[in-house]
Amino acid sequence: MIRNMFKPYVIAMPMVLAALALSACSGGSNGNASRTAATSASGAGASTSSAKPGGTVKLAYVEWSSCTAATNVAKAVLEKQGYKVDAISVSGAAMYSAIANNDADATVCAWLPSTQANYYAKTKDRLENLGANMNGTKLGLVVPDYVNIDSIEQLKANADKFDNRIVGIDPGAGEMDLTQKAIKQYGLPLKLVSGSGATMTAALKSAIDNHKWIVVTGWTPHWMWARWKLKYLADPKDVYGGSENIDTLVRKGLKKDNPGAYAILNAFHWTAKDMQQVMAAAREPDSSPAKAARQWVSTHVAKVDSWTTAPASGASSMPAATSSAH
Repeated sequence: MIRNMFKPYVIAMPMVLAALALSACSGGSNGNASRTAATSASGAGASTSSAKPGGTVKLAYVEWSSCTAATNVAKAVLEKQGYKVDAISVSGAAMYSAIANNDADATVCAWLPSTQANYYAKTKDRLENLGANMNGTKLGLVVPDYVNIDSIEQLKANADKFDNRIVGIDPGAGEMDLTQKAIKQYGLPLKLVSGSGATMTAALKSAIDNHKWIVVTGWTPHWMWARWKLKYLADPKDVYGGSENIDTLVRKGLKKDNPGAYAILNAFHWTAKDMQQVMAAAREPDSSPAKAARQWVSTHVAKVDSWTTAPASGASSMPAATSSAH
């Protein structure tokens, strides 16, 4: 899932991606989210450090807090290795289309197997999935901990206490599609209100400040869990499913065109705790997503070195994803 909160620090989006965003994908099933080991023709891979860096790497991302944090960290690491990196802000559908159509090189924020399954199903034959860069993410409906219901089923009898609405994020997010399914399957008399990650957290803050009931579309990792006492509502119908993964997707041909950048992206993996640190730092006074990412990279040398010295054609040390499609 995801799904944003920070003021963008990116370059202008090429016009071709704007056109792609108009043709949002829909429907379909999810593919395998396990990290695959890329094998060279000779069977031997050069390390990232021996591959000559250079050129521009285009990273597509959606302005969800998780995606912004991951993209800025990947950008900072690639730039330290000598690459010029363009971070391109797009919609969820356009993120997949841009990579599939070679208008972007990669994304490090594909929520699979379920949240973005519809986008992935339409493009998976035209891109390469390097597998999970983070395991064990989660999404669902979230309420403040003082709200005395514990299940999505209970929303039906308490709709008026929530002003008959669920506060969502951008309409192109996969989580919004799942929430519409939840409304239908649970027969909820609540309307899903779209907006953005920032408007969702603003509404959450206002409700908590006034001790009012509110239900929002939420996910983990996210900085809001560190700021407020929140809880997921149980999902007995399993609309949102269990834990998910965040995958790295690259365009076909990137390994041949830029083996060094490919190797770094293939080796990139971190934890929810790592991401939370970057998101929290970005919210500090006089900080920004880009500045927080650079600081994190500079203080996590061993982890970053493991990404930049990984074999270009060897298997990643990231364990295979275990989540099933839901």
